[in-house]
Amino acid sequence: MNGAAPDPACEPDLTLPNPARVYDHMLGGAHNFAADRAFAARILEALPGARDAAVANRSFVHRAVRACLELGCRQFLDLGSGIPTAEPVHTIAHRHDPAARVAYVDIEPVAVSISRSVLDGVEGATITAADLCDPEAVLAAPGVAGLLDPQQPTAVLAASVLHFVPDDDLLAALLARYCDAVGPGSMLVISHGSTDQDDPAVGEEMAMLERFTKESAQPATSRDRDTLRRLTARLDLIEPGLVDVTRWRPDDPAEPGREVGMYALVGRIRPSSS
Repeated sequence: MNGAAPDPACEPDLTLPNPARVYDHMLGGAHNFAADRAFAARILEALPGARDAAVANRSFVHRAVRACLELGCRQFLDLGSGIPTAEPVHTIAHRHDPAARVAYVDIEPVAVSISRSVLDGVEGATITAADLCDPEAVLAAPGVAGLLDPQQPTAVLAASVLHFVPDDDLLAALLARYCDAVGPGSMLVISHGSTDQDDPAVGEEMAMLERFTKESAQPATSRDRDTLRRLTARLDLIEPGLVDVTRWRPDDPAEPGREVGMYALVGRIRPSSS
């Protein structure tokens, strides 16, 4: 995702596995191809818990969206939204408030195409073909600028996508730009894979998964907890802070499940000090 943004209208290379489509397959979706399924099978053979991680991440997104709604956000900017499966954000938001607005953004052609089909006739939800690494293009797109009021609280979602931005300085600049673009009371939601784990076995699993992604269309880059805290220093984190996705307000606190090596955080965006 660094360098020049790919053309959203280009045909996808279906011989190369793509994280959005692999994720869709892991969640039981049907919008994936042979290369994605073969890649997922290799991952699951080496890491049987990888599907649990995908499910846990999706469950975290559901809980985070509900939390943002409870905190006054009625607008959502979903960066790297992927293929809408397993109850997408607009379904959760509209269940709470039918007037909620959701602007999805993704660069992967299949994800964009399927999103357009799913959102056909859905009020208050759009899909924009754009690279999150080009925030000016994202924020100016009709599906974003024409839907979201920049003066109102917005939840910016970046779930399981920022580890595809390899450069820390670039990521810091991107987060700052998106935080500056939303109104007072806005929130930022992040989940991010990391090899920095208290359990060495989980850390090694994440290192292996990172190595697997080097063979995909979007290689991933792990970040440790200190880096994630530094990159999100502008946030006032809500409880429980920076934790594994399974530990972020689980629906059943008595049985949150095994940690999966992805960190989660949700925080209120403070105004820029500049």
